[in-house]
Amino acid sequence: MEVQIISKEIVKPSSSTHPRTYNLSLLDQLAPQLYVPMIFFYSSTGESSCKKSHHLKTSLSKTLTHFYPFAGRIKDGFSIDCNDEGASFSEANVAGKMSLIVDEPDIDKLEKLLPCNPRDVSPERSSQVMLAVQVNHFDCGGMAVGVCIWHIIADISAVASFLTSWAAVARGFGDDIEGVIFDCTSLFPPLDFQGFSYCESRKEDLSNIIVKRFVFDSSKLAALREEIGSRRCLDPPTRFEAIAALIWRAVMAEIEEENENETKTNETSIAAVAVGMRKRMIPQLPKLSIGNIYEAAIAHCSKNDEELPDYNGLARKLHESIGKVNNDYVKKIHSDGGYMQLLRKIGEELGEKPSFGFSSWCKNQFYEVDFGWGKPTWVGTALKLYKVAVLMDTKDGEGIEAWVSLAKEDMVKFEQNPGIRAYSSFKLTHTINVWG
Repeated sequence: MEVQIISKEIVKPSSSTHPRTYNLSLLDQLAPQLYVPMIFFYSSTGESSCKKSHHLKTSLSKTLTHFYPFAGRIKDGFSIDCNDEGASFSEANVAGKMSLIVDEPDIDKLEKLLPCNPRDVSPERSSQVMLAVQVNHFDCGGMAVGVCIWHIIADISAVASFLTSWAAVARGFGDDIEGVIFDCTSLFPPLDFQGFSYCESRKEDLSNIIVKRFVFDSSKLAALREEIGSRRCLDPPTRFEAIAALIWRAVMAEIEEENENETKTNETSIAAVAVGMRKRMIPQLPKLSIGNIYEAAIAHCSKNDEELPDYNGLARKLHESIGKVNNDYVKKIHSDGGYMQLLRKIGEELGEKPSFGFSSWCKNQFYEVDFGWGKPTWVGTALKLYKVAVLMDTKDGEGIEAWVSLAKEDMVKFEQNPGIRAYSSFKLTHTINVWG
């Protein structure tokens, strides 16, 4: 797939009536040093590419007046200079049919549709754009809009708020956007890390990592939830809990196989789950709050001498750990230096024991991102991490697509796991417009 960049410019806010500084919270300071990447695919509508691009640039400029920190630059470890320097906006022509990407997405090809490498963060923070967009025009007439937002200013909920707001502005509903900015420094006071959280953050070697998408359609997901909920009187788990339990057990099976010739028993496995806090705080935080407002829930599970835990037990562990992350918990750990002590403890555990991370991007209405020519045919990502699963909704909102990253040799075994084979597929269950 050949992608040719045909233009690149900076889009600035259409007006400037905002504070000059946006203060970072502790959770912003500790955010992963990467961009959050999203790619939206749209079937051909017959409208010219030039007209669509102009419409996107104009509406983006208007949207940035509401999300003004997204057009700023890092000032220091405590704040963003809201100087309206703008967001990067690129256009590209793509040789080939969009359907070939959507039907069998490959992360290496998807990365070419992004405006930057999600992990390519410059040490010169003051020149780093917060937001970058690439509009990709396919030969068939289809279009893919790739968006990268720096994690320091937005978790996945904030990313969704920005994208749905941008789409609303594009459709002429920009007057409905209110209460975008929320200062979380009172809840999560920043600390002086002397540059550590930015310049010296650990980067894994991803040369041996492979990322694959596993599709769990609504019928198989319903069957999995019923299977888990039918045992030991556990209520049916959420979609996330069911899929996370399935993936976690498959990863534990790999660990067991690796240790089968050793004398290890009762090996403890850890699952780390990113839990959004906007609705869990009392009072709830504004829906359009930007920044990073999430905490990590840590679930532990030990294998006994005879067999791995079943899905029911793992789902229950996940449910209990997530449930503990509430308003009281957050206030407790962020008082008297408790949060940093907790981070050190978690770091030690994750470093010593087998672990796997989960991030749910579900229920964020990404399929509602309509810029005026219809809802997206498919929404994907291109984020390469290590031992992490990112869960996203399928188009019907009932199924889940799990993007799983593992070492190449582990992925081979993961794909052959009986549970993964029974409940997932590697292809989409819907088709796209023949013109895309």
